[in-house]
Amino acid sequence: MADWNDKSVKLGDYKIFLILLSHMLITSVDGRGVDQFMKNRELPMHEGTSDDGDVIDCVDIRKQPAFNHPLLKNHTVQIKPHAQSRGIDEAENNPNMLFQSWHKNGECPEGTVPLLRRTQNFNHSRRSYPAFLHKKVAQLNDVNNPSNHEYAQVSAVDGNYYGARATINVWNPLTNFGELSIAQIWVLAGDGNKLNSLETGWTVNNGEKKTRLFIYWTSDGYQSTGCYNLDCPGFVQTNKNIALGGSIEPVSKYGGEQRDISIVIHKERSNSYSHSHFNNNDGNWWLQVQDQLVGYWPSSIFTHLAGTSDAISWGGEIVNNQPNGHHTSTQMGSGHFPNEAYGKASYFTKLGHFDEGSNVKDPENLEPFVTRPPCYDLRTGKDNKFGVFFYFGGPGYSTNCQ
Repeated sequence: MADWNDKSVKLGDYKIFLILLSHMLITSVDGRGVDQFMKNRELPMHEGTSDDGDVIDCVDIRKQPAFNHPLLKNHTVQIKPHAQSRGIDEAENNPNMLFQSWHKNGECPEGTVPLLRRTQNFNHSRRSYPAFLHKKVAQLNDVNNPSNHEYAQVSAVDGNYYGARATINVWNPLTNFGELSIAQIWVLAGDGNKLNSLETGWTVNNGEKKTRLFIYWTSDGYQSTGCYNLDCPGFVQTNKNIALGGSIEPVSKYGGEQRDISIVIHKERSNSYSHSHFNNNDGNWWLQVQDQLVGYWPSSIFTHLAGTSDAISWGGEIVNNQPNGHHTSTQMGSGHFPNEAYGKASYFTKLGHFDEGSNVKDPENLEPFVTRPPCYDLRTGKDNKFGVFFYFGGPGYSTNCQ
């Protein structure tokens, strides 16, 4: 047990440091929050690294970046949802399958949350619109709708959703410098510059050999609000074991053992819940990974997602910067096409959404979208074992993908 009077928590031959700040000096919500947080820390910071080079700081849960958000100044940390849904407390996989390498050297103490220091390897650039929304927002500028993003995904649209779930197969696809490969869930409401989005899944960036757990959010169509992980005020973390942005292991092997993570985003019923509707102050959006509640996006930081979601997407995304004048070789999913199926192609299984009564429902009438099938593709299905599922991905550059 660490001594709470110490400024650090010893983790084997490494150290994870507990930041004891009397106040926070984060001044923006544009993705610079963690950098400013570290620059203005009040105690000396001694670097400590995990085996894979990540640096994790254990931060007082009451002094995490979230609480510099102007709408969260007087926010009280909520440790768990007011009421669990029928799907949020299910651990479909072995909880030990989600392992972050910094766990080898210890853990953060009670009352703190792990904060990953930003690195050059992680791509902190702003996200882009989910593919199915492109047809709804014809006047997007090039920054918000870059043509170099490609997708293989399915979407449930024009609904009234209280969350989403899926089990996602985990891989470490090849990526080129300046590019990324993602497998994720989007929970959305609104459109255009008023789009609200909650996002989570895994990503590989800039050619590094790490697969990382991530979250993202925006309340204004990816313009000035939102960020990855805890890079800016917004998401309130309650879990001391999961470092958002941290690497996860092991990953799946081609023709070998498959590794999955189950993810749930669910809008809780607040104490003032009404069967007729959620009002703007009702119900935070909770994130669960495997069997662990990670934290929540407060409903107050959103406009449309202060209520419910009207669309959900599940799938893969890559950035194609066309290195050497042709399509990128950055892979999506496992780097293999869906027709190779289980053990070789990446998949999402047990797709679901939550209804008003917190019941998990199979999505119906899913809309598939694939940007360039010769490069990355998708194949859907449904059975008793995997529920609603799809295989997705591909190798990128080839004789058929130029």
